[in-house]
Amino acid sequence: MNKKRIIIGLILAVALGGGFIYRFTHLKSGGGEHGEHKEAGHKEEKGGGHDEGKGHKEEKAGHDEHGEAGSVQMTAEVQKQHGVVVAAAKRQRLGGVISATGKVEANADRIAHVSPRISGKIVAVRASLGDSVSAGQALATLDSIELGEALSRYHQSRTRLGLAHSNMERIKGLVEKKIAARKEILQAETDFKTAQTELHTDEERLALYGVSISDLKGEEHKRPLLPVRSPIGGVITEKHAIVGELADPSKSLYTVADLSSVWVLVDINEKDLAKVRKGQAAIIAVGAFPDLKLKGRITYIADLVNEATRTVKARVEVANPGRKLKPEMFASVELALPADSSPVLAVPEEAIQELEGRRVLFVTEDGTEFEPRKVETGRTAGGMAEVLSGLKEGERYAVKGSFLLKSEMQKGELGEHGH
Repeated sequence: MNKKRIIIGLILAVALGGGFIYRFTHLKSGGGEHGEHKEAGHKEEKGGGHDEGKGHKEEKAGHDEHGEAGSVQMTAEVQKQHGVVVAAAKRQRLGGVISATGKVEANADRIAHVSPRISGKIVAVRASLGDSVSAGQALATLDSIELGEALSRYHQSRTRLGLAHSNMERIKGLVEKKIAARKEILQAETDFKTAQTELHTDEERLALYGVSISDLKGEEHKRPLLPVRSPIGGVITEKHAIVGELADPSKSLYTVADLSSVWVLVDINEKDLAKVRKGQAAIIAVGAFPDLKLKGRITYIADLVNEATRTVKARVEVANPGRKLKPEMFASVELALPADSSPVLAVPEEAIQELEGRRVLFVTEDGTEFEPRKVETGRTAGGMAEVLSGLKEGERYAVKGSFLLKSEMQKGELGEHGH
């Protein structure tokens, strides 16, 4: 009986133990599978995200390829409308450039200080500061006692000349009738020539004062007034004429400057003096008009060196269309040196644009898709820049209109960010 109980107990113990072991093992393996499945699923999800990112990158790369993010598409017709010009990169000789600073001044050979020839009282002012005037234009009018005296002498001379002419003709008639002697006609002719000389002298005096004889016709009985005329055409830069004040030849009433041509006084470093000569070409630019480049030539180089700055003054004469260059403006000056070096790969400076802190050119293979290409530049001369790297000879790029291409690219990038 006891043996049966012991055997039954052992069987139950073995059965219970086996069930426990099976349950434990099953739970452990099942949990692991679930964990592995879960982990694998998580990794797969992450991997899917990676693939999605990869796909996004590939999509972006494809986006760039189609000229919507990393390049710009522009048809030939649109390029023509907006002034985009494409050309092949080529080598050329670059001359050196001396850069200097200067200041704009009025051309001293085209300035006139206007003052009366004789004293008088100002009775009318006909021009003001900043007015454009022509040569011979009356700027002011004076009431002058001296002019009155000169006009009186002129009229007396005209009268004497008329009397001398009449007397000469009368005596000629008497001589022909043998009533008067020939010596009388000689005296009459002498008196006539003397009267002619006096009248001519009075006319010259009036012309010297600024009065034209044609202005005196029919004005014998009017009060004589003296016009003060401008000797040149230009702009009035100074005005001192005031009605009621006395004026005389020592006092300038106006300053007239012809600003169609100006001077730019430049400081040339002593070390560059050997490279500068009269007649040398120069390019002038001012801060007020950064896109304006005016051409001029050196007309004078000083003989003295400034001890403090070790510079020499040079004068550049520049045509000034539209009078954009104003006296006292500061200017930057580039003096071109002859191109005597070997040819280098060079592009116009206007073709180079700043994009995200890089200097780029817009390069194209098919003529319609433009890719911004980072380039490294060297020296510049005459509006051309040497390209050290990033562009090869023969590659086509946007010579003109690169700023428009840059703007179009930035518009596309803003649109993507907004999307």
